[in-house]
Amino acid sequence: MKIIDILNKRNMSLSFEVFPPKKESTFESVVEATEEIAATRPAFMSVTYGAGGGTSKYTMEIARNIKDKYGVPTLAHLTCVSSSKATVHQRIQEMKELGIENVMALRGDLTPELMESDPSNWDYKHAVELVRELKENGDFCIGAACYPEVHPDSINQQDDLLHIKEKVDAGADFLTTQMVFDNNLFFNFMYKIREIGVTVPIIPGIMPITNANQVARAIKLSGSFMPQRFKSIVDYFGNDPSAMKQAGIAYATDQIIDLYANGITNVHVYSMNKPDVAKAITDNLYNILGKDFNR
Repeated sequence: MKIIDILNKRNMSLSFEVFPPKKESTFESVVEATEEIAATRPAFMSVTYGAGGGTSKYTMEIARNIKDKYGVPTLAHLTCVSSSKATVHQRIQEMKELGIENVMALRGDLTPELMESDPSNWDYKHAVELVRELKENGDFCIGAACYPEVHPDSINQQDDLLHIKEKVDAGADFLTTQMVFDNNLFFNFMYKIREIGVTVPIIPGIMPITNANQVARAIKLSGSFMPQRFKSIVDYFGNDPSAMKQAGIAYATDQIIDLYANGITNVHVYSMNKPDVAKAITDNLYNILGKDFNR
């Protein structure tokens, strides 16, 4: 099933992101975790693609397994900056053979080797080029990323918004945001992106912070603003792992409920491969929204 069809239903739904293992020895444990998350019956699940494409074979296998075993629509990430055109076309063919019809088109992180190389030798420099490639080479539902707080490589927000619009004009069917901890930033971003004519569905990304050590990493990865309310929670509960876990689940649930209450029907959760956290959030939402949630 194509994700755009899920998003267009306008029912309140939840999806989860999982990531593949970095090495074969942990493959089985990661598969088990992703299957437990799939068992919560999310609207769909996305599977990331490691820097430099190092986990690509696991990405495809996990996406296929979730789709075939649990009937959960999957979104396979694909990055391009570290890949040749031949490699990207190989991945496109693999997805077709596995019946994966949803793709998250990303530039990908710049590895140290890439940062020292000559960009004129790269086959791809921006995600929009991958969006066009996917559009021309298959009947995929294409997702793309956006940063409510401005992409770190953009000059300013207006420049960033225009690059996002370029990806949509090239064929992206929907957008998913980087992790957001303050919903007001997302609402402000929505106003600005709609103002320039971007009308595709936009899914806010929520990351449950369940231990204090995740805070610094989340800021480093996304540059996300941490509201004082959230900082106070971490300061107070951070030294108690059990309490911090429950507080993080509660904060994420509160964010999601606020988004639903303000007309946002689809939310994407960065699960960090934690089935217990995914299940706790899902159960909270079922208790509040009833049996029709995620249907």
